[in-house]
Amino acid sequence: MTNPNPPSDNDAASQDADPACVIVFNASDPSGAGGLAADIAAIASVGAHALPVVTGAYARDTAETFDHFALDEDAIAEQARAILEDASVQVFKVGFVGTPEAVSAIAEIAADYAEVPVIAYMPNLAWWDEGQIDLYLDAFRELMLPQTTVLVGNHSTLWRWLLPEWNGERAPTARDIARAAGEMGVPYTLVTGIVLPDQYIDNVLATPQAVLASEKFERFEATFAGAGDTLSAALAALVATGQDLNGAAGEALAYLDQCLDAGFRPGMGHVVPDRLFWAQPEGDEPGELTKEEAQALQVIDMPAHDTKH
Repeated sequence: MTNPNPPSDNDAASQDADPACVIVFNASDPSGAGGLAADIAAIASVGAHALPVVTGAYARDTAETFDHFALDEDAIAEQARAILEDASVQVFKVGFVGTPEAVSAIAEIAADYAEVPVIAYMPNLAWWDEGQIDLYLDAFRELMLPQTTVLVGNHSTLWRWLLPEWNGERAPTARDIARAAGEMGVPYTLVTGIVLPDQYIDNVLATPQAVLASEKFERFEATFAGAGDTLSAALAALVATGQDLNGAAGEALAYLDQCLDAGFRPGMGHVVPDRLFWAQPEGDEPGELTKEEAQALQVIDMPAHDTKH
């Protein structure tokens, strides 16, 4: 759509200095582990600006997902088209959007902005009803993958989805998975969590024809929530800033590794990546206060309110 107020030369120069914009389609996650919370924090952390479109809401804590409440596809489309008519968007990032109807609406929007790359992340949906999973995955395969520039997902998740009848003696390689995605029109696939010997995992960026990059990291002992959203959002932001895909994938994986290394446990469940690890003061252990600091906090201690409901 044509901007009714085209920018002046000064405005254009200012826009060049502004952060790149990434529109993100994802569900709200009250735990802050994944969903839009992860997208916004990761995208901001690597220097871009998130334009979040709410597709629904999880009922979950840091240990498990209990339910998901989908937003109507018209409401999703209205959110997206309103901001797309106003702001210049460099990348689309698509996470879990809840229903086949939502997938269809977002795929239609992506087709209308065919020049904008799409980074699509497929999470593990084992918490969901099996019938709903099948309908969702079928819709995503048929409608979203043809619009997708880079598909991101864990090796086991993509294997079960894209190669359900795999019966080889070995596990499928990243190229095998990229080849299956390529049949639906996906040019690039980032396969994560490929188990290697000696407590290492591999992460591979591949096309149906070749492996483009591989990054190996030591496996963490902890179980994390939100790693996939963090990685795919960081990748989307880095691509939006103009980095080539190989460089963006390597930097996004290194960023995720540092987020996991600094991860914390806000509840009683899984560890959450610290997407702002770089903002933490070095050498300070949280929870350790000097005598003077403890006394100062006692002075400004807020009393409990006495409102009765």
